[in-house]
Amino acid sequence: MKTIKIIWAFSRPHTVIGSVISIFTLYVIMSGNAKLEHLPILFMALLIGVCTNIFIVGINQIADVNIDKINKPYLPIAAGALSIKKAKIITYGSLLLSLSVALYLSPYLFLIIVLSTAIGWAYSMPPLYLKQHHFTAALAITFVRGVLINVGGFMVLNYIVNKTINLPDDIKILSAFIIVFSVVISWFKDLPDMKGDSIYQIKTLAILYSPKSVFITGTFLITLTYLITIFLKYPYAINSTTSSFQDMVLFYGNILLLLLFVINSFTINLAEHQSVKKFYKRFWWFFFAEYMLYLIAYLS
Repeated sequence: MKTIKIIWAFSRPHTVIGSVISIFTLYVIMSGNAKLEHLPILFMALLIGVCTNIFIVGINQIADVNIDKINKPYLPIAAGALSIKKAKIITYGSLLLSLSVALYLSPYLFLIIVLSTAIGWAYSMPPLYLKQHHFTAALAITFVRGVLINVGGFMVLNYIVNKTINLPDDIKILSAFIIVFSVVISWFKDLPDMKGDSIYQIKTLAILYSPKSVFITGTFLITLTYLITIFLKYPYAINSTTSSFQDMVLFYGNILLLLLFVINSFTINLAEHQSVKKFYKRFWWFFFAEYMLYLIAYLS
């Protein structure tokens, strides 16, 4: 049981949950009325997503042990609960499993996983070490979560099941939302980690400018993204002759999430480290919730 808890902590649960929810949601949208007919594909896609996620966060923890001892001393390697050797076995084992299943499922999916893991490696490891600068860090996170998973992953699954690579309008809207959200995640994740980042000269926006400027800019972008999403769904949701359950859920659901997001934004105290950490944890719930809205809409 202790070993399972260590591996679970090593996998960075919030990122695993995000991957699982995103893949499941994309599958439900793609499969339409045949949700139960392609479950093996869903299970393989989930396995690939989770293993890819473990590799990316694992290689980051292996590379950032010293920084984590300052910023995240509770992580298994930094806390001494997991050795570097065992961490590498878990990390590279996950990579091998992910690539193997992806190659079995589709050569195109294999290429997506190769590219995703390569970016994950470059994010954490020299000589590229993309996380060292806020622009390349944001670009890496956004490209993997926003583009490769949502757009690339959906197109591959859609081709496997439906023999088409067409992107429905809702996938385009969701992908655009996640792209913006991923950019802001790359900014907000550095707010609780400024101490270690400054010591090791990681050029985050919070250090180059200020936590307040990062918070205001990120909050503005997310608010604007919610408003645009609501605006795009407005003509369909209010038209009684053309509105669907999906349109209603996405329209009113995003209004509710926007209100909750604004309320949550007033809870942060940038001068208190614990307040910033709690805010960042809650911020991920809005990432989950957006996928959940689409899941609810398309499960009906």
